Amino acid sequence: MVSKEGKLRVLFISSGRMGDVGYVVRNQGESLIRHGIDLDYLTISPGLKGYIGAVRQIRRRVRAGDYSLVHAHYSLSAFAASMAGRFPLVVSLMGSDAWQGVFMRLMIRFLSAVRWKAVIVKTREMKRRLRLEKAHIIPNGVDTERFTPGDRDEARQQLGFSLTRKVIVFIAGRNRPEKNYPLAQEAVAMLNNDYVDLLYVHSTESSTIPCYLNAADLLLLTSDREGGVNVIKEAMACNCPFVATDVGDIREIAGETEGCFITDHNSAQIAETVRQILKTSARSEGRKRILELGLDSGSIATRISDLYKSILQEYYR
Repeated sequence: MVSKEGKLRVLFISSGRMGDVGYVVRNQGESLIRHGIDLDYLTISPGLKGYIGAVRQIRRRVRAGDYSLVHAHYSLSAFAASMAGRFPLVVSLMGSDAWQGVFMRLMIRFLSAVRWKAVIVKTREMKRRLRLEKAHIIPNGVDTERFTPGDRDEARQQLGFSLTRKVIVFIAGRNRPEKNYPLAQEAVAMLNNDYVDLLYVHSTESSTIPCYLNAADLLLLTSDREGGVNVIKEAMACNCPFVATDVGDIREIAGETEGCFITDHNSAQIAETVRQILKTSARSEGRKRILELGLDSGSIATRISDLYKSILQEYYR
């Protein structure tokens, strides 16, 4: 089904705190809208009560909205959508879904076989870990119009940072132990340099993240595990150098790109790599790599739109 203007109509479903979808889901939705998709959002309140109540809510919205298909993000949102009726359902699984317990992974495999018309995962590791042979690997795209290289001093002045100190940013949500901030702290302490600041950026507006990346000498990521690592792609789009542990799809995305370094979970190795970057003060060549790989949000929107069309052709055959 299409809108009066001949566009595909899609309902995006995801959980959302504070009554709004998360940044990653919003970014993907907006890129699809720019691509010509007629798209609405449905946000599920967190918690068991929210997901149970969402089943009826989804059913009503689908009936009233005359949607071409529904696209659910994260496994719990997909479970709720699966119980809401018969309609073409696409599911995007995120990094956290790959690390669920055995029962949840079994449910994902079962529903992907009997209910979901297509499953999108972010990395090869997710596909392997979830044992979803037919899953489509489509990473999250980065908005290269927002995440663009900028003047370091101007960004620092905007944020109120010193122009002379070395700044390392660690960008992650709060209460996320898998991000392993203590390892970052340990590595930076080993630099034994009073002119280096490690800034833990969290609970800030997403619109300010490009400014932090342009202000920083480097991004530090010390996670124990990841799926698709959005902040790495965002840093690369800004030509911000990074040092990251070997998790998720970072090695594949970085390749041999200048200014992009991957280490073990070893504080001494991390510290030495950070030290070498701080000596040069050079920016990375990350933006060029992002565009070469087609990881900008526009290219990813094209891939998702093409998937929608192929599903609908099969569904209504």
